[in-house]
Amino acid sequence: MRRSAEPGPRDRLKSAAAESFAAKGFHATTTRDIAAAAGMSPAAVYVHHASKESLLHELSMEGHREVLALVSDAVAAQDSPTARLRALMHAWVRLHADRHTVSRIVNYELDALTPEHRDEVLGVRRRITAVFREVVDDGVATGEFATARPAMTVVGLISLGVDVARWWSDDGTWRSEDLAEHLTDLALRMLAPTPDA
Repeated sequence: MRRSAEPGPRDRLKSAAAESFAAKGFHATTTRDIAAAAGMSPAAVYVHHASKESLLHELSMEGHREVLALVSDAVAAQDSPTARLRALMHAWVRLHADRHTVSRIVNYELDALTPEHRDEVLGVRRRITAVFREVVDDGVATGEFATARPAMTVVGLISLGVDVARWWSDDGTWRSEDLAEHLTDLALRMLAPTPDA
């Protein structure tokens, strides 16, 4: 039987940085905090990462790329705009609950990145937004959805999931599956056409 490999020092530092950034915020976290959480010397941070900011950039890029793949896969497996939105919102909310620590960092610490790194992350974020926008636009075109302001609606849908990372606790009373179902139902009701009077 094969044993799973222990994380290497680079990955241990990333995990420690994620926990430290989530607990204290990027600016209040020191490289000593990260090294201590990883069980390594402070010098080890600079052996594996150029800076604290480069750690944040790597976490942000990995997180956003993971989300882009997740939302793309969610909609690819569905036919109708309604089914695509259901799958998209469910995956979106679940991810922000189940991975709330990293999600909180990659969504709320962008201003700590250099302008170049922030632009790189925002480029992936625009692609994620485009997945939402395409689903909403397709639903409006088929009459399955009704909204006079698709761009504003997309911001609302995205915010439903992103904000979960801010308040979610693993010790809470709700299961992430239940929250995903509930917020998905809210999203679908938000876009449901109003019956003719």
